Amino acid sequence: QGGGSAVIDMENMDDTSGSSFEDMGEMHQRMKEEEEEAEGEAGAGEEEDGEFLGMKGLRGQLGRQVADQMWQVGKRQASKAFSLYANIDILRPYFDVEPVQVRARLLESMIPVKMINFPQKIAGELYGPLMLVFTLVAILLHGMKTSDTIIREGTLMGTAIGTCFGYWLGVSSFMYFLAYLCNAQITMVQMLSLLGYGLFGHCITLFVTYNIHFHSLFYIFWLVVGGLSTLRMVAVLVSRTVGHTQRLILCGTLAALHMLFLLYLHFAYHKVVEGILDTLEGPNMPPFQRVARDVPVVSNTVLNTTAKAIALTL
Repeated sequence: QGGGSAVIDMENMDDTSGSSFEDMGEMHQRMKEEEEEAEGEAGAGEEEDGEFLGMKGLRGQLGRQVADQMWQVGKRQASKAFSLYANIDILRPYFDVEPVQVRARLLESMIPVKMINFPQKIAGELYGPLMLVFTLVAILLHGMKTSDTIIREGTLMGTAIGTCFGYWLGVSSFMYFLAYLCNAQITMVQMLSLLGYGLFGHCITLFVTYNIHFHSLFYIFWLVVGGLSTLRMVAVLVSRTVGHTQRLILCGTLAALHMLFLLYLHFAYHKVVEGILDTLEGPNMPPFQRVARDVPVVSNTVLNTTAKAIALTL
């Protein structure tokens, strides 16, 4: 029995050792497979990360290129705009004119043209009109000083400049818009030049009538001098406009505005400016004057008595 039990124990030992060996082999195999799976997953993850990083890098590079291109384009446009507004040479053609040419155009502005079958030439310069506007400003200031208008604090320079430049720029813009609607062949610069030289008649009329105060003389100059300059502008516009209705609308509007503006400058401008000054600074206050006070009767009696006493003493 003892031998039999020993044999059984050996068999059990052999079975146990074999099972444990097999278990170790299986564990080793499983660990190996898990490591292989882990390495495979790591390799796949690295490949995916590489692809992701590659796409991300490509997108980043494209974004930088687009941003650089947009920056360059914006920089070029900004520099172009700056050079456009900062370069004084752009305005040089509009002011490059000889004094002889300006004098000739001033005389031509008072002579209406007869040939209206073909477009008349308009000077595309702004030197003469600008000088005429400043001359009109000076004449208005001179007229304010020679009139009975009371000039208080400040100066009337701003009002005169606003009136003259407002008429020149405002009416020129309105007439250019109306000419565009009537299919007239004229540009904005030509309209500014035409209306600016048309102010030459206004300057002559106001300068004479501000120094010689006769209403009849003003009406004569208004009809003759102002009428000639207006007819000159009307004739030029008629030569550049096609259609009777369009000519009537365009030329009638310009003639009415131009002649009424001269009437306004002569009759109503001073009153309007004086009304503005009264509104801003208050009504006109009379200057301070010294007024003699009334001496009471008692004081006169005392003085007379004192004078008599001094006379008797002497």
